[in-house]
Amino acid sequence: MNVCFVLVWLTISVILIPSVAASGYGWGYSRNNNHEIPDIGKYKTMLDAYGSYYVDDSGEKNVYLTFDNGYEQGYTADILQVLKKHGVPATFFVTGHYVKSESDLVKRMVDEGHIIGNHSYHHPDFSIMTRASIKKELEDLEAAVAEVSDQKDMKYLRPPRGMFSKKTLKWANELGYIHVFWSLAFKDWETNKQKGWKYAYEQTMKQIHPGAIILLHTVSSDNAQALDKIIKELKKQGYTFKSLDDLVLKDQLPEPIYGY
Repeated sequence: MNVCFVLVWLTISVILIPSVAASGYGWGYSRNNNHEIPDIGKYKTMLDAYGSYYVDDSGEKNVYLTFDNGYEQGYTADILQVLKKHGVPATFFVTGHYVKSESDLVKRMVDEGHIIGNHSYHHPDFSIMTRASIKKELEDLEAAVAEVSDQKDMKYLRPPRGMFSKKTLKWANELGYIHVFWSLAFKDWETNKQKGWKYAYEQTMKQIHPGAIILLHTVSSDNAQALDKIIKELKKQGYTFKSLDDLVLKDQLPEPIYGY
């Protein structure tokens, strides 16, 4: 079995083993081509302890599309059009820069039934921050989204750069957030090194497995061009596209602990 550990960040390249910083961990998983849920080793215990997700482990052929939006490259409108065409829900994890510069697109995401997730306001490394600083990052982003759209609260958090620790998982829960990582991704964010739609399509088909939470970056022309074909093929294979709200039931979401 061809197995390698992958770590996907927004601004740095794939690394072959999970990185461990002084204060935290970089998200990684053991990739396989057998259409099975990737193993995450010791991370599984940490995620389970704080109700975090990287996959739907029900065994059902569900798939969850998630996009990270740090800045706009001109492809998000096309992606939204494809999602609308197929009636597929998605979650867009946005930053403050994106909300400020692309408020119309954020509003459109919400108006068309998608979820906006919190990717922080400034995209810092949470694992080296204080609880108060993380709280401000999350609240500032939430307020920015509420100002430009009808989504007035946020529940899903994708930590910037994939960095996390036991403390940040715990603090997120206290602030009413659920961490959502991913079980399928590939190197797609380098805008000057796109490889054509077939690359995005083939990488997705190679790694797809029941319950996959797919991470794509909207700055990728490959992804924008491949998305229609990916959705058609996965539906043909019997997959159902679902929302994170279907995975994380509302009555299971943490309530924020006030007074901090």
